[in-house]
Amino acid sequence: MVLLHEEHLRRFVHVWRMALANSVSLPATADPAYASLEALGRHVLSAAGGYMIWMCEALALPDPGIRSAPDASAIGRDADNYMEHVLEQWRAPLRELPNEKLETPEYPSRWQTRYCIDSMLEHAVMHPRACPRRTFTARSRSGAGLWPLTAVVTTQNPEYFAKRT
Repeated sequence: MVLLHEEHLRRFVHVWRMALANSVSLPATADPAYASLEALGRHVLSAAGGYMIWMCEALALPDPGIRSAPDASAIGRDADNYMEHVLEQWRAPLRELPNEKLETPEYPSRWQTRYCIDSMLEHAVMHPRACPRRTFTARSRSGAGLWPLTAVVTTQNPEYFAKRT
């Protein structure tokens, strides 16, 4: 799961950077995580660190040492360094954990949904894929009209949104 998380987070950052380069803006929303591409990038990267911090807290493991994500105003510049930091900190904490501790018990997440560690790992793996999919429509800043955010990547990275069987 740790390797899948790394793969999907790297793909998200790649897609997100292409969206930035293509001047994509997100539709208006009350959700601050989708207020801008910068906010979306910070949300996904911050969550990636937060999931491991939560798992370590739930299991009473040592603090994994994941620092806070850069502000939305700095995330474009600092995303790659922060991503590498998060991914490095993801590699060790759960390595020696027995399978039994992955499956039971369940712990309340910060948003109060109950997860076992294995379920939170699955959630963390899918989060970088789910956020771009939740962004149903985007408008180019150049005024080219409405189009799916996925159009930013489908010609250069079509497998990102392909169904996996």
